[in-house]
Amino acid sequence: LSRGKIMKVLGKNLGNIFMDIPKIRNMEEFAAFSGVSRPTVSRFFHDPDSVRSVTREKLERALEQCDYRPNIFAINQNRKLTKNLGIVVPYLADPFFAEIARRIETLIIVAGFRPILLSSHGDPLLEVENLESLRSIKPAGVLLAPLGRSSNISAIEKFCLDVPTVLFDSNIEGVGDAFVGHDNFQATSVMIEYLTRTGEPPVFFEMRDPPNPNAGKRRKAYVEAMNKKELEQQIIQIDGDGWQLEEIGYRGAVKAINGKELSRSTVFCSNDRLAIGFLTAAYELGVKVGLAPDCDLRVAAHDNHPVSHFTCPRLTTISHNFAAIAQKSVDTIMALIESGERSQERTTTLFDGELIMRASA
Repeated sequence: LSRGKIMKVLGKNLGNIFMDIPKIRNMEEFAAFSGVSRPTVSRFFHDPDSVRSVTREKLERALEQCDYRPNIFAINQNRKLTKNLGIVVPYLADPFFAEIARRIETLIIVAGFRPILLSSHGDPLLEVENLESLRSIKPAGVLLAPLGRSSNISAIEKFCLDVPTVLFDSNIEGVGDAFVGHDNFQATSVMIEYLTRTGEPPVFFEMRDPPNPNAGKRRKAYVEAMNKKELEQQIIQIDGDGWQLEEIGYRGAVKAINGKELSRSTVFCSNDRLAIGFLTAAYELGVKVGLAPDCDLRVAAHDNHPVSHFTCPRLTTISHNFAAIAQKSVDTIMALIESGERSQERTTTLFDGELIMRASA
């Protein structure tokens, strides 16, 4: 299908301007209207021959049924951009970030771009170096999951002014064109509701100085949910620095259990990696975790880390909507690239978490 034919199809719409037909403002809305994925729509307008004939026909029919006319000039201009899209994550050795990066990579490839995946390995200096390395190859855009608390905010802010950037997973307020992530308040509230309904109210188990900013939001959500239920709170903060969270959780749990610091028999860990360390400590100390009458503790956590399926007992947790976060992140950066314009207003999109009930609580 030639670009001339696309324009001919679009020209049919001129007589329909004053008719009662759907008003489509951008490519994202057209994708929803046509029932074709956003990356496929993007490929269609860049290179119609790159999509299947059945899909082309479906998109042609959709163009005839609405008033959408893409900015062909902008699309042609965007062809001059590199096809590189950067992805920067805090710690690729963590299967959580590997999983979401895998999903984002796949969507970027489908959209006809080349993903360049870099890990900051928990190092704020390396995080800035990664961004500068990407800047040197003039990427079309970048998807960034920042370290958060330890990030060089001013350096990231400067980079985001020059390069279209969408933040995901951890937010830095006011930085980048958009943020896409997990609703920590909703998810924590769901877990508190479940744990208090099925047993003793939970003790909150967290790092004193967590590396990821989501941890602070989860603590605040725990306090808020417990206050709402007029329940007594207990927050156990453990010492540790960096991203070796299982080791930090293990040491903190040994101290808490041996020191009889737990005021109740339910523990809600700030994240699954701390909980994995907690479960190991409980096993070694002869403390039985689970739902059976002879169990000493219930343990739950947050993230649905890939390893949480295989702990013993399997870990009750709150899952991120990995698919939706990856899809929205890619859709948002693609919309910025295709429009050729930066966001006038920074947007935030949060997706609800899902309770995953397993044997640990």
